[in-house]
Amino acid sequence: MSSTDNTTPTSNKSHYNAQFLFDAPVAAPQAKPSMLQKAKGSFTKSSAGVAIAAGLIGGVVVAGTSFAVNALSGTGGVMIVNNAANVNWVTAAAAKASPSVVTIEVSGSGTGGSGSGVVLTASGYILTNTHVVTLEGATATPKIEVKTSNGMVFAATVIGTDPTNDLAVIKINPLNKLTPINFADSSKVNVGQNVIAIGAPLGLDATVTSGIVSALDRTIQLANSAAPENSKSGTTGGLQFYNGSGSAPININVIQTDAAINPGNSGGALIDESGNLLGINVAIASAADSTSQSGSIGVGFAIPANNALRVANEIMATGKASHAMLGAYVVDAQSSSSSASFSVGAKIEKIMPGSPALKYGLKVGDIVTKVNGKVIESSSDLTATIRLMAAGAKATLEVQRGGKVLTIDVTLGDAVNLK
Repeated sequence: MSSTDNTTPTSNKSHYNAQFLFDAPVAAPQAKPSMLQKAKGSFTKSSAGVAIAAGLIGGVVVAGTSFAVNALSGTGGVMIVNNAANVNWVTAAAAKASPSVVTIEVSGSGTGGSGSGVVLTASGYILTNTHVVTLEGATATPKIEVKTSNGMVFAATVIGTDPTNDLAVIKINPLNKLTPINFADSSKVNVGQNVIAIGAPLGLDATVTSGIVSALDRTIQLANSAAPENSKSGTTGGLQFYNGSGSAPININVIQTDAAINPGNSGGALIDESGNLLGINVAIASAADSTSQSGSIGVGFAIPANNALRVANEIMATGKASHAMLGAYVVDAQSSSSSASFSVGAKIEKIMPGSPALKYGLKVGDIVTKVNGKVIESSSDLTATIRLMAAGAKATLEVQRGGKVLTIDVTLGDAVNLK
């Protein structure tokens, strides 16, 4: 692929670190810097020297203290209700969704860790994060075990990964039918709406926490977790806005929540009051000066259910997910204020020959401020918004040019097929 092939941000103004929610091993490679952020494992990593009992023990470093958590001694993945006459909405919603949430144990390349997942089909397809099944990009040949809500453990195989959106589908062969998660329409979620996170933080399966949606249409930047065999020069394992050796950071649109999510929640469910899936938990924010994996500070992120469902369906059908392409290099457009500098859109610096951007009349200097009504505040916003759409999708862009606001309808290209 050419290095001039699509919507590519060249700057990012985020001021916090985003961490994956995988409980991940100390022995895994250091996460690569993602512009002004650093992405760390948000699955629970266990060091190579820590034994993994039935795939459910993870060694975790918290506040400088190393300890092991044995989830086998907990509830066995079953949510306990002692008094059915005295339950609240959290109990009811969690009871509905919990049978559809699983714990995932991954090992490979001399290391291992655990995360979470949600059941897609009764036959055993499960949705989780790419960084869970690749141990944050450490292995292309993982050994995966899945513990279902009834306490049974099954071997799993990877059906496909989508590093661009940090999503993956795996498959088990259960003895009995599983309970698929019910997807909500994440385009209708409101700020302030009650939500619940379900997963296996620190290896503690069937953990339920509650909070609210604290922001929508947030764009965060994370390290790419494409498997090593997909990270060689010239191929990027689905990360189509980057070309070259190594793995580039990814930009994803997320739901922000204050529900407590921690290492081990990666791939788990963020649900609404009815027990329907609003998002796939993927990362937490940490203070800018944080240098190690930390727990929740009340700012967590989930991939919206609508985006996750599109990717999951494509992976189940074809083994991979498609991604749209606009065909322009972009940078953050800055406000004109002398006392402050705010990003106010994505400014086009270069347009690729034969691209949709050229075909539909975009020009160098144009500032993209909206896509399908969604406000675009930065180059990362535009990249993430375009990337979450399927190849060939139609989009309406709002563009500022020469003091005028233009509306331009485009049919987006296919990032994979661009030469």
